[in-house]
Amino acid sequence: MKEIYLDNNATTRVDDAVFEEMRPYYCELYGNPSSMHFFGGQVQSKVNEARKRVADLLGASPDEIIFTACGTESDNAAIRSALEVLPDRRHIITSRVEHPAVLTQCRNLASRGYRVTEIGVDGAGRLDMEEYKNAVDEDTAIVSFMWANNETGVIFPVEEAASIAKAHGALFHTDAVQAVGKIPIDMKTSKIDMLSLSGHKLHAPKGIGALYLRKGTPFRPLLVGGHQEKSRRAGTENTAAIIALGKACQLAAAHMQAENTTVKAMRDHLQGSLMKAIPNARINGDGADRLPNTTSIAFEFVEGEAILMLLSELGICASSGSACTSGSLEPSHVLRAMGVPFTCAHGSIRFSLSRYTTDAEVDTVIREMPPIISRLRQMSPFGREYLKG
Repeated sequence: MKEIYLDNNATTRVDDAVFEEMRPYYCELYGNPSSMHFFGGQVQSKVNEARKRVADLLGASPDEIIFTACGTESDNAAIRSALEVLPDRRHIITSRVEHPAVLTQCRNLASRGYRVTEIGVDGAGRLDMEEYKNAVDEDTAIVSFMWANNETGVIFPVEEAASIAKAHGALFHTDAVQAVGKIPIDMKTSKIDMLSLSGHKLHAPKGIGALYLRKGTPFRPLLVGGHQEKSRRAGTENTAAIIALGKACQLAAAHMQAENTTVKAMRDHLQGSLMKAIPNARINGDGADRLPNTTSIAFEFVEGEAILMLLSELGICASSGSACTSGSLEPSHVLRAMGVPFTCAHGSIRFSLSRYTTDAEVDTVIREMPPIISRLRQMSPFGREYLKG
């Protein structure tokens, strides 16, 4: 059974060209880039090339790129550093819909005496900018807002938010893991101090990420014990993965237009067709500016976990908008923050496309989803009441 993979916000396949670029650095060119000899030096030159490729995608300078193990490490490093370089400030601002890499970190810091403000969102998942403006003050050390939400694809006005933070002397960080490679980013014209990205969200392997650190921004490393990354992140470089990330960023730049035209058209066709074919459904984040590849659709009177199981039997891979796949009966914190009704939140499914998605795959999902929802509603007490009505 050939899979139809529509879960690209969870992870992406490694591009063939990316794999070929990294392959020699496992068994042939395996030198340590920090070594003084020529064998390590040729690896260092490829690391330098990769750093430039990442910087080019972001509109940044190569010396503003720090390689890390993942987006989570980048998020943690940014927030921890801000608190160390601004020790007299005890206030952190984030949003209620952040990825756990940020939200859990902030809540742990709250338990250690920091004042943490979580800004809300409206029913479409848009950040409450008035609440944010009222919250930021001279005690704020860092503001951390995601660039785009991983569940709904809703894009936050991070540039405006960064300007507000800077006016109060606070540092600004954005978790851009879902945004990088999907929408244009230009750090040359930005006031953002730090930005996190992750390779496996843009067709590079897992286990590699980067932190953009604006030139001149004070920084304290999370990992110490080595001189790597100009003493900003200790540890022997994961050279093959770094080289892969560089290639993936180069390809992402080349495919950016297709991401915002071809992929977006397939996403719009998918969500539009499902909304026409299935009653009592809603698009989470509808009306907000969203990533071109992402749609989260809530189907009333059914459980997301059951939808996923039936889709999986057909070889279709998606993800649930609720946390039931992790053993919780509660809807996701993102949908709760948006005020999505309970009967919708539990039946929310996220489809996230990529440049590898085909029209035929989308048409298959459009064909298979209506009977799945109808079948599950007939099995559900709430669904049977709905069908009677």
